[in-house]
Amino acid sequence: MISKKILLKFFSQLNLASLTVVFFVSLVLLFSFFKIFIIPPSTNLVSYTNNNQIVLGLNIPSNLEFCGEKIPLNSLSIKEDLEKEFFNNNYWKHNSAVLFAKAQKWFPYIEPILKQQGVPDDFKYVAVIESHLSNIVSPAGAAGFWQLMPSSARNYDLEVNEMVDERLDVEKATRAACRHLKDAYAVFNNWTLSAAAYNLGIGGIQAALKKQKSNNYYDLLLNSETGSFVYRILAYKTLFSNPTHFGIKKKKWNYFAKIPLKTYKVDSSITNISYLAKQIGCSKTIIKLYNPWLLGETLNNPENKIYEFKIPKNLKKDYSTYILDLIGENGAPFEENGKETQVKSQISDSVKTQ
Repeated sequence: MISKKILLKFFSQLNLASLTVVFFVSLVLLFSFFKIFIIPPSTNLVSYTNNNQIVLGLNIPSNLEFCGEKIPLNSLSIKEDLEKEFFNNNYWKHNSAVLFAKAQKWFPYIEPILKQQGVPDDFKYVAVIESHLSNIVSPAGAAGFWQLMPSSARNYDLEVNEMVDERLDVEKATRAACRHLKDAYAVFNNWTLSAAAYNLGIGGIQAALKKQKSNNYYDLLLNSETGSFVYRILAYKTLFSNPTHFGIKKKKWNYFAKIPLKTYKVDSSITNISYLAKQIGCSKTIIKLYNPWLLGETLNNPENKIYEFKIPKNLKKDYSTYILDLIGENGAPFEENGKETQVKSQISDSVKTQ
């Protein structure tokens, strides 16, 4: 215990300034104690959740172009739309391996047709956007790799009815899509507007240009799907040509060889596909899987139209990955009684047959 005598001697030696310092230090310590251990914290009224965290243009390639047409990057709205398509869509980050595998299978079918038809190569990414390179059928009725509506398909000489749907023939559908794009280019003399017209229709783009007194896609106010369509093409183009831009390991491109096929021309009605299979020397399953445009078991052909049935030259080789794309992600063209397992068993049969 410190004696009173010692304390008195200590305080007597302190001058007024020292006492003042000690007093304020004591107050600070006392306040800190109450603040930390006694008084509850006040409510934080500042929100950190909605702050703008976008640095516009930071992650957008500076040399973006579509079909040789330079993309203007001097607009805030354009940069916002590009940012949205490039970085708000995480689909490819989780599915890039699948997309690259599909592209290596199907670009060898699509690219030569685009070149032959005089359509820029960049349009192959439209098929990636529309269907992820599968013969899917949308709720609105669009079908195939290029998601053509029945009316559009018929306008470009594809047969679409209860027995035949040529939108599910990849090469025929690609040629029809090329004709659609070239018709749009003949109107607009601009591939960017032609791409937008593929989504909205030539008439829809014409009406928007007239109403808004513009001749430029990037100045138009369109519905969200068409307004982002070209930006989405650019995002997929960047993904395939420069995957490291998205933090994805660079892929080694090694296009698969096209399936060697034998073609059989038929100009008469088919009462049962099994009879055709017997004449060709394969199973009915193989005919159905490699010719998804044939929807049923029969083919009524009173006008003696020539139909081409294709089957692999090597019936023992496993082409199941191609078949999965041809029948669609949900197996819709061959689904029976809503059972996807039925489709899988057909694929298995096609590999085992012969």
